[in-house]
Amino acid sequence: MKKLNYKFIAIIAVLLVVAIYSCKKSFVNIQPSGAVDESLLANKTGVNSLLIGAYSLLDGVGGVSGNVESSPDNWIWGSMVGGDGNKGSTPSDNAPDMQELETWKYVPTSTYEPVLWNARYEGVLRCNEILRVLKLAKDMSTADTTEIGAEARFLRGHYYFDLKKNFNNVPYIDETMDYTNRNWHVSNTINIWPKIEADFKYAMTNLPATQPQIARANKYAAEAFLAKAYMFEQKFSQATPLFTDVINNGVTASGAKYALNAKFSDNFYGPRNGNEAIFTCQFSANDGSSGSDANLGDALNFPSGANAPGGCCGWFQPTYSLVNSFKTDAVTGLPDPVNFNNADVPNDEGILSSQPFTPTSQPLDPRLDWTVGRRGIPYLDWGPMPGYSWIADQSFGGPYIGKKTAYYKSLTASMTDASWGNLTSVNLTIMRLSDVILMAAECEVEVGSLDQAETYVNMIRTRAANPAGFVTNPDGSPAANYVVKNYPAGFFTTQGQANARTYVQFERKIELAMEGHRFYDLVRWGTADYELNTVFIPHESQKFSLLKGTSFEKGKAEYFPIPQSEIDQSAVNGVPVLVQNPIP
Repeated sequence: MKKLNYKFIAIIAVLLVVAIYSCKKSFVNIQPSGAVDESLLANKTGVNSLLIGAYSLLDGVGGVSGNVESSPDNWIWGSMVGGDGNKGSTPSDNAPDMQELETWKYVPTSTYEPVLWNARYEGVLRCNEILRVLKLAKDMSTADTTEIGAEARFLRGHYYFDLKKNFNNVPYIDETMDYTNRNWHVSNTINIWPKIEADFKYAMTNLPATQPQIARANKYAAEAFLAKAYMFEQKFSQATPLFTDVINNGVTASGAKYALNAKFSDNFYGPRNGNEAIFTCQFSANDGSSGSDANLGDALNFPSGANAPGGCCGWFQPTYSLVNSFKTDAVTGLPDPVNFNNADVPNDEGILSSQPFTPTSQPLDPRLDWTVGRRGIPYLDWGPMPGYSWIADQSFGGPYIGKKTAYYKSLTASMTDASWGNLTSVNLTIMRLSDVILMAAECEVEVGSLDQAETYVNMIRTRAANPAGFVTNPDGSPAANYVVKNYPAGFFTTQGQANARTYVQFERKIELAMEGHRFYDLVRWGTADYELNTVFIPHESQKFSLLKGTSFEKGKAEYFPIPQSEIDQSAVNGVPVLVQNPIP
């Protein structure tokens, strides 16, 4: 729905509301909603325009000043902070705010957190505006108002979910709160999970299975998000039947049965809005918007250097530890969650692009080369990744580059916006079926159904092992020694619950690498301190001086600080209402 044909609403009154939102300095301290007469929008056209405006904030950009900080994939907060990647580029390139995050030494006055906070709260406010105006609309049927209200509540649940997993203690603002009633000073000490659950439950109950536009949320998307909320709350028995229903019976908004794509790479470079996509942020290019409808959030995450895709700016480089995670056993084809980081996958560190280099022949999971750009391995249709010449500063960011948000050279004119070469129309899938299947596997481990958990994990590994999905050389041969196999029947049960839990968690690390999940997973598993302090930092600090002497402080670094500007503006009679999170 969001930006498939976005220009058709350009003259609708919603733009008045968006313009007012855009001027706000704080999106919790709500400004007068009465500045626009809501009755002007209280009709079917106005309400649908407001709904499109709420969808448009999925990209984290519209109406606010920001892009990378509020990207819908949360690559900074979910992946970089969790060890999938580092900031990359060069030491002097926007270093301070990123380095605070990379070393888990958060600063309440940082410029990054306010952008994320404001973008998500603007999404909340747009949803609340819909729910208020719906009550005034006279030309809409009960069925229409119920359905649009359910979409608004789904989106509000999504925006609050993102706020909750990033900041934890956040104020809940609903459609009854406005400036006129002076009730915007809301405490952030009340757990909002029940509110998030309620929004997703309402959406699940009242949304149809199919929608007129593929990008609109349907009942199964709401069910999947509700189950994910239960996962974050450790409510595994409540999440399990919901995930099972989504996997067995769910359909896309167009009515197609959910199914894993035949090839892993189709999630990033295949047909848009395929059968694996449960909820997707839509992007477009060359649509007259001067690039504002394209993927601004990942615009800096392309290789650096001449003749590289995007040609800017070398951010978000995969870590050595992430690449090492894709090593497999030559016989069993299985990963080694315990010893994977004992030695690095051979790479071209310090080897100039003009010097010879042969990629390693050691066995690797084929998903690696759709996730990471490695020297000598084909980078889509751009030819072999040349290594050093595509890296802004290899000594600072390492020898690897990201790949999942890249585009094919042959599609440059259609997939990139002419206004800026590194703005693409590559969609970003916020939730896909493999994510759901692996969350379902987690649930099955926790409720004791280890065989079913193994079945789910093997569904993902079977797809990964499809030779048609391997990265190949020009002659059609595999670009590396790809070896990936399923866990043997009964393996999880034989190994026991604790080990089964490890295998499922490691599979999520591989399958969803660089997609903004890792840090949130570590936090909800309660393993962030071990994985970062014991596994990640000792290894990566050998390469990156930035990490020497740093550590993740348990009980303080799991959540990001409430922006100090928001705390200051929440004051009543000089006393702030918002309470700051623990600061590491």
